[in-house]
Amino acid sequence: REAFVDPAHRELAYADLSLPIGHGQFMMKPVVEGRTLQALAIQAHERVLEVGTGSGYLTACLAQLGHSVHSLEIDPALADTARARLAAQGIGNATVETADALAWAPDARFDAVCVTGAVAEIPARFLEWLAPSGRLFVIHGQSPVMEAALLRGAVNAPQTDSLFETDIPYLVGAEPAPRFVL
Repeated sequence: REAFVDPAHRELAYADLSLPIGHGQFMMKPVVEGRTLQALAIQAHERVLEVGTGSGYLTACLAQLGHSVHSLEIDPALADTARARLAAQGIGNATVETADALAWAPDARFDAVCVTGAVAEIPARFLEWLAPSGRLFVIHGQSPVMEAALLRGAVNAPQTDSLFETDIPYLVGAEPAPRFVL
């Protein structure tokens, strides 16, 4: 993990903290990253889509477990930094694309989809990216209490397993709509 954080934060790389990665973004806490990987249970033959590359650390972990990882990052500077860090670690089975996942249309389906930022509501398109036996890890809901969930199955009736509660920053554009409070 220390290879994916800024030098100023390397001593904190393994502390259970959400670390800043620049551009107003943060790495998830190691415990959340670990539970994410555990929930997805990536197999060596599987193709993985990651939404929110960030530092590239979780991308590297997914790449070590699966056959290939395609990661989407909306921020071009973060995408460039993640590509460089992945290359420096010799990880050749992960690609990072600069794209907005909420507007992205893939030409393939994935065995696992890992969403690393929260969403207020789970977009149906995330389930559409899954292969028939695929699974989706996503954290959704309203801050400060969000639910991490693993979804499988059809877009209109997925099987949902509630995993744990947490609170992480929203994906850009996936925040809750502002509400008028009197």
